[in-house]
Amino acid sequence: QVQLVESGGGLVQPGGSLRLSCAASGSFFSINSMGWYRQAPGKERELVAGVTRDGITNYGDSVKGRFTISRDNAKNTVYLQMNSLKPEDTAVYYCNADLQLTILAPRRSYWGQGTQVTVSS
Repeated sequence: QVQLVESGGGLVQPGGSLRLSCAASGSFFSINSMGWYRQAPGKERELVAGVTRDGITNYGDSVKGRFTISRDNAKNTVYLQMNSLKPEDTAVYYCNADLQLTILAPRRSYWGQGTQVTVSS
């Protein structure tokens, strides 16, 4: 059974920083892309940042220049460094991983349980 376990959320003042981590555990053949999404109350879930196995990254327009995604393939872990946080960054942040359980299995998307990030003074 595959699990994605997130950590690092919390309350921070505007202009502050947080670092989210997400570790994948369980039995699987490979992890392809990993990423972070967020969902604020009353809004749809949106892409924050993604990273391929080879390290190619992409970001949502609202976080470009402030957030940095990275991954450690040896640890099956993805990170999100969030700087210059704004109140509008407040949301539940979800980790996502696109992986294969076996070499012959199709790629499938898995989600973490979510971690709350609140930016407020």
